Amino acid sequence: MNDTPPSPDGPELFTWEFATDPYPAYAWLREHAPVRRTELPSGVSAWLVTRYADAREALADPRLSKNPVHHAAESGAKGRTGIPGERSADLMTHLLNIDPPDHTRLRRLVSKAFTPRTVARFEPRVRELTGRFVDGFAADGRADLIHDIAFPLPIHAICDLLGVPERDQDDFRDWAGMMIRHQGGPRGGVARAVKRMRAYLVELIHRKRGGDGDDLISALIRASDHGEHLTENEAAAMAFILLFAGFETTVNLIGNGMHALLRHPAQRAALQASLARGETALLETAVEELLRYDGPVELATWRYATQDLRIGGQRVAVGDPVLVVLAAADRDPARFAEPDTLDLARRDNPHLGYGHGIHYCLGAPLARLEARTAIAALLTRLPDLRLAADPAELRWRGGLIMRGLRTLPVEFTPEIRPGT
Repeated sequence: MNDTPPSPDGPELFTWEFATDPYPAYAWLREHAPVRRTELPSGVSAWLVTRYADAREALADPRLSKNPVHHAAESGAKGRTGIPGERSADLMTHLLNIDPPDHTRLRRLVSKAFTPRTVARFEPRVRELTGRFVDGFAADGRADLIHDIAFPLPIHAICDLLGVPERDQDDFRDWAGMMIRHQGGPRGGVARAVKRMRAYLVELIHRKRGGDGDDLISALIRASDHGEHLTENEAAAMAFILLFAGFETTVNLIGNGMHALLRHPAQRAALQASLARGETALLETAVEELLRYDGPVELATWRYATQDLRIGGQRVAVGDPVLVVLAAADRDPARFAEPDTLDLARRDNPHLGYGHGIHYCLGAPLARLEARTAIAALLTRLPDLRLAADPAELRWRGGLIMRGLRTLPVEFTPEIRPGT
């Protein structure tokens, strides 16, 4: 076992070139420095965990806390999870940065409201929204799949699920757009967007209290366990994290997924043929493979060692931040056959795209539903969809946790509408 810091040699991380294609760098790390202490752009040093076995173990290790109070270093980025504005005290109590027993209590309460039945009941609305957004550009022959469907679909879907009235959803779209464009900045427009969203959620909770609505916020208000209820701050924070985290991951899942399909025409053609036959099995495995191949969450949110421990043979000291690199783990050849190959029919696919352990993403079923619906609609209605830009010129959004494109321009034969 090695207690010495890894060599500083190796690929340069967190540059614009790295953001375009981080996978060769992650392959080098898996091979030469699978648990490596690295200085991040914020100036904080953290351990990057890149091998699948180590990553899976770390994600479920109770000695790695989600609570930033365990971070020993004094730093301006202390405890940041990658969610803009999350350091506001009134939005801190959410599932991404607390540990048992508080995490157990909150997740149990929220799980009662966020059930698979709720998601299944929501499928017709997701189909309706998807159809509306595709209708908006199908006759044009050109579109930006990020702006025209990947962004609006999940924000309106999660607003509907939460119970945000349709007349207010454009405000949420503006606030979410501000946060996704300017990740990591606690000041200026991001701070104002977070403040306005929080104030709106508190007011909405007041409005819904005592009612019998069947939306998620109403269910959160009613949720109880042995007479214990969510506090107002907990309910507002929970709504915020479900809205923001559930929204952005789905934007990236749809965007990254369509980008991968456009770059792999044979795989796309096989999926289109399957959909034309009315089959759904390949679509289901395809979404799982897209999550593995180029998933929406590049690094899992922050963890902090509560005691000295070893990860992959490397000593990690108490208080050290640890970042599990999901994107690297899901391309590990020790676990996945031909990991750099996109195989939509892949069956043995226990990817970590939505995490592992007690912090496994609560909103994963909704994200999968939205991705399946959007991808099927695009490939079915616009069968000759093609990338309208040099792949090397596409730009990826900055940020440590999420991985997603700024734009995804496409061309296609315009859909002929009845009566035209």
